[in-house]
Amino acid sequence: MSIWKREITLEALNKSLKDTLCEHLGMVVIEIGDDYVTGTMPVDSRTVQPMRLLHGGASVALAESLGSMAANFAAEPGYYCVGLDINANHIRSARSGLVTGTAKAVHIGRSTQVWEIIINDDNDKLVCVSRLTMAVKKA
Repeated sequence: MSIWKREITLEALNKSLKDTLCEHLGMVVIEIGDDYVTGTMPVDSRTVQPMRLLHGGASVALAESLGSMAANFAAEPGYYCVGLDINANHIRSARSGLVTGTAKAVHIGRSTQVWEIIINDDNDKLVCVSRLTMAVKKA
């Protein structure tokens, strides 16, 4: 059963990335399931730190972007969600290719939502685990 409270499409999500940090970092939403949103981000000059490893902040940006998009589509009509807290555990480095993040709800409540975002590399190895708490606000 789907958790989405309003129509959600790849086209709409990717269109919303235009002229944002997400577009600048090369993020693309690639899949929407009944209870998750998946997107990619390149590991390139825009997203690495001086040692040429994926920047932890770029991983957090991907996590918050995917979780925030998902949260807003899981919110009841007349409500919107904003980030309240995010944490990330950086498990393994990535040096090239794409990283793929998947946001899944842990809790969808009236005043808060909690999302877990798992980020893997091209070899499906775990790069980062993030937990995002969203505040649900009346529009």
